[in-house]
Amino acid sequence: MNAVDKGAQRILVIKHGALGDFVLATGPFKAIRVHHLNAHIVLLTTAPFESFGRDCGYFNEIWLDSRPRLLQASAWLALRRRLSGGHFQRVYDLQTSSRSGWYFRLMKSPKPEWSGVASGCSHLHDNPDRDHMHTIDRQAEQLRHAGIDFVPQPDVEWLDAPVSDLEPSSTMAILVAGGSPQRPGKRWPADRYAALAEALLAEGMSPVLLGTEAERGVTSEIARRCEGVVDLTGRTSLAEVASLCRRAAVVVGNDTGPMHISALTGCRTIVLFSHDSDPALCAPRGAQVSVVRRERLEELAVEDVLEEVHHPR
Repeated sequence: MNAVDKGAQRILVIKHGALGDFVLATGPFKAIRVHHLNAHIVLLTTAPFESFGRDCGYFNEIWLDSRPRLLQASAWLALRRRLSGGHFQRVYDLQTSSRSGWYFRLMKSPKPEWSGVASGCSHLHDNPDRDHMHTIDRQAEQLRHAGIDFVPQPDVEWLDAPVSDLEPSSTMAILVAGGSPQRPGKRWPADRYAALAEALLAEGMSPVLLGTEAERGVTSEIARRCEGVVDLTGRTSLAEVASLCRRAAVVVGNDTGPMHISALTGCRTIVLFSHDSDPALCAPRGAQVSVVRRERLEELAVEDVLEEVHHPR
């Protein structure tokens, strides 16, 4: 985005991640930009989301947050100097964590206008049920408290890249079998994904595995069990993920970040949930999204997922 006048209003937006939450924040990002059309808007985020924040086009500047640990006094002092030296008139804390709440306390007085949940902030989102709202609804209500009445739905239309060298020749069925290693209960077992891939192959489709290097253990297990899959683990950017999803017949995956991208492309998206997360709070939203939930994902049969592929509700 082009630079603005030196005298322009300065706005700070705080959003660290994770990927799914960051994708869902694209609606609020756009709303903030439209509301402060001529402002100089800075995004404070973490390294994994630097390019995403830059490419979406809503920000004039990206600042990376080192997220100092409790006893790193010099790092906290440096962060305080940077935040206060930014001379921001308003801050939109879309992270609303205990950490970002401390950032409000770090700001020198007089403090900027602040939208969030930090005690003493000017635009407090004080709904006691905010933690029981879907992320999209919660952030829209937070921004209404700050005077932004319309928040569009999340959007990844701008997220695009050539994928001709990655795309198989036959119809794609994308499988997203990874997820947070700290929450294994959110993952459908690898042998079920392999069996699903075999069934899709038998129907003339090309199962394509997407994932990061950190998820190679599970994707390699699926590829070992089903030799016909196309394994793109560690080979795709977020823009390429979006482009592949636009070209796929269906995407099946766990409750993890790339599924939000898939849902927003308009692709048929089937998300598998366990008791470890609540779709009412965090399910991907899009034109063709289905949620399949079991108390434990080990209880979810391949036939049930295939039924959803063939006959979406």
